[in-house]
Amino acid sequence: MGKIVKEFVPADSLETLQRQKKAQTVVNLGLPWNVVLAVGKTVFGIFGHSTALLSDGINSTSDVAYYIVVKIFMKLAGRPPDPEHPYGHRQMESIAALIVGSFVITTAIAIFWTALNNVFDQLSGLNDAGSASMGALWMGLFTVASKIFLTVYTRAVGEKTGNLAIRALAFDHRNDVLSAASASLGIFLARQGLPWVDPLAGALVALLILRTGIGILRQSTDDLMDSVPSHYLDKKIRAILKKLPEIIKIEEIHAHRFGPYFVINLTIGIDGGLDVRNGDAIATRVETVLSEKIEMVRKVYVHYHPAS
Repeated sequence: MGKIVKEFVPADSLETLQRQKKAQTVVNLGLPWNVVLAVGKTVFGIFGHSTALLSDGINSTSDVAYYIVVKIFMKLAGRPPDPEHPYGHRQMESIAALIVGSFVITTAIAIFWTALNNVFDQLSGLNDAGSASMGALWMGLFTVASKIFLTVYTRAVGEKTGNLAIRALAFDHRNDVLSAASASLGIFLARQGLPWVDPLAGALVALLILRTGIGILRQSTDDLMDSVPSHYLDKKIRAILKKLPEIIKIEEIHAHRFGPYFVINLTIGIDGGLDVRNGDAIATRVETVLSEKIEMVRKVYVHYHPAS
């Protein structure tokens, strides 16, 4: 005996559309802002004689590139389900996060390599970091302030929507805060006669960025590989079902991710003396309770049979 239920959160529901709109707002805000920062830091880096700020401008240029990629994938993720993709196209969000993670790792390697080159240039007397202008310093500080705002805003939307791509962008904004702060500190201290601080801080920030990129890749690949959600979700499901006296035994729980959503498959044992109608009523109650108590549930499949 078994029960397959209707979709709990339809692809075109108001909740889903609002979630998609919030995610698109984040991308639409971050993309032009990164364009402004990329142009500003590159110009001030060149004419302000700041290698650190110029490197950070290159970092912002890469931000623009993968923001465009994320925007494209977010649009594809919003497509409704079809016969070939019955659960929709939300996995595109995980692919977008995978791309962001790859860009972040590449950026970290580039920043680290630039820092090593700057150390060599200073030791050989080829780089005069103390000649950086105050305009370059102010541009770096402006970047720090704006990226703090974008980090807080993007992280809030990412947590609320469960969108992996948006969460990845929040991590990247945080990395930009660190890299811009490093560049600003390097420019300031270089003007005070301590030019070695700039490349040292840049190298440390690169390692932090690399760690973040690896974390983004792990989370997105786990999602794409259909890894079983955390034990927390398993315990939560069991705690909810434990309150239903009709369920004698919970034999199996399988939950699969599809973007931010879950599809839950259950095998429960009930009283073997009940007829099919009562079994169907129990399954329906299980579906309703789980759909109400657990956020982001797309579907619930319940298989029931006589408990031993």
